[in-house]
Amino acid sequence: MDRKRVGILIFDDVEVLDYCGPFEVFSSVRLDEARRREESSPFDVVLVAGTMDMIATSGGMKVLPMVPFAECPPLDILVVPGGRGAHREMKNEAVLGFVRRQAEQGGIVASVCTGALVLGEAGLLDGLRATTHWRSLDLMRELFPGVRVETAFQVVDEGKILTSAGISAGIDLALKLVARGFGDAIARATARQMEYPYPEDDARRIQIDVQDRRQP
Repeated sequence: MDRKRVGILIFDDVEVLDYCGPFEVFSSVRLDEARRREESSPFDVVLVAGTMDMIATSGGMKVLPMVPFAECPPLDILVVPGGRGAHREMKNEAVLGFVRRQAEQGGIVASVCTGALVLGEAGLLDGLRATTHWRSLDLMRELFPGVRVETAFQVVDEGKILTSAGISAGIDLALKLVARGFGDAIARATARQMEYPYPEDDARRIQIDVQDRRQP
């Protein structure tokens, strides 16, 4: 089986579910549910970071990267999560360069939550629609005036570039990419295995009160 290579970026103060949600989706996929225990996922998922040093997530979880930037091969999909650390990493030239290179090599680049700010700083959102965590929508407008910021969607699909809303939206994002690669039935079976409600459309799950859109 020719597996699709997925890299999920991690960094200090990354939001746990931002990266673990997509990791679980991609690693849970099976093309033959009857052989779930015998078969592997058609996605080969790795955690990528600037170095192999241990990462401390936003909640204190400690995690080790699986491959450093310097050794990371071209990816079919790169997922950029958010969290407090994303505000720092959006100014990290090593991170921005890595994200740009993956985009230039033709793979899909997707973000979860405030990972969209990293994509914006890397210049990947110019002229596109995009979204992020509801608390950072106004910040995205301020920082990236060339981006059409969407408030009504859980996932915004612009072909090779996808962005998603906050935290749990990374699961919806990953399921969309599973459906793109292997069809709706496989994506639905994956969601069922996870006991997660399959997103029937891209509508945002929460009502956003304009008065509450304040940067944390």
